Amino acid sequence: MVFKRLLGSLGIGGPTVDTVLEGGPVRPGGSLSGQVHLKGGSSDFDIEQITLELVARVEAEYDEGEREGVVAFDRFTVGGGFRLAEGEDRSVPFSVTIPWETPVTELYGQPLGIVLGVRTELAVAGAKDKGDLDPLTVGPLPVQEAILEAFGQLGFGFKSADLELGHIRGTGQTLPFYQEIELTPAPQYAHAVNEIEVTFLAHPGGMEFVLEADKRGGLFSGGHDAVNRFTVGHEGVEHRDWNAEVDAWVRQMVENHGSYGSHGAPYGQDHGHHDGHAHDGHGHGHGHGHDAHHRSGPSTGAVVAGVAAGVAVGVVGGIVAAEVVDEIGDAFEDEED
Repeated sequence: MVFKRLLGSLGIGGPTVDTVLEGGPVRPGGSLSGQVHLKGGSSDFDIEQITLELVARVEAEYDEGEREGVVAFDRFTVGGGFRLAEGEDRSVPFSVTIPWETPVTELYGQPLGIVLGVRTELAVAGAKDKGDLDPLTVGPLPVQEAILEAFGQLGFGFKSADLELGHIRGTGQTLPFYQEIELTPAPQYAHAVNEIEVTFLAHPGGMEFVLEADKRGGLFSGGHDAVNRFTVGHEGVEHRDWNAEVDAWVRQMVENHGSYGSHGAPYGQDHGHHDGHAHDGHGHGHGHGHDAHHRSGPSTGAVVAGVAAGVAVGVVGGIVAAEVVDEIGDAFEDEED
């Protein structure tokens, strides 16, 4: 029996875990539900704790270039404190609330190239086994969908999306990374901007919407980035003329130099540090729009084009296969093929 327990703690003859999420995408700030299915091993085991961990594949900028890695951004204890008998089947239901800033992974059912996962950790007899990793699909909030829809209606096209390690100064950001959605300019703005970058920072009371334009240079001036921030609520989304509002936001960016909306707060980002301080080694403490290396999205970004007639994005190509990162890449390899 002692030998069996030793083998179990090493993963041989021990309990197995399989987490099944309820179907359909979850929304930021919404409930994620499912079942953790346990199968007893070759002997009885004391299940000390069952933990779910939300993880994301994130890009970080360094002096020598960009790197990808896996970042955990929330943890939930959903069970434990019981004995799992030899060969026993047991299911542990759960329902947890994911962070409001959880990135959006799909729009109109089409993947954006963002990789999120739910990792299940089983603590058994003093040993921890991260034995299960499941893809997490997140759809947009109504206000996020309305804004992106408006961009599509105005003629902007989807270019790519990625998650960047760091904090955006002057915002209420809580996660150690933020999502950027890059758009190609609508024809009426193509003469003035190279691309538009959109970041959503949602919270229970509303959402901060950060808009950055990579502006083209003129005959006697170089190109530069213009940045504005806007605050919108969750209520009354269906009663607003989003096409007019988004067009006004972009027009303000095009006609004025870089700013930070009407709030007058400084705008920038801190790469690598999660405490809100500038980072001289890797982060440089530069503004959100930077000339040295303007990001174009993750290596696994979906090849998606904007559609002006009623739908913001539509797939014109598949997900591009890329190098997998740690165990999260293996779990989602089928999605990237």
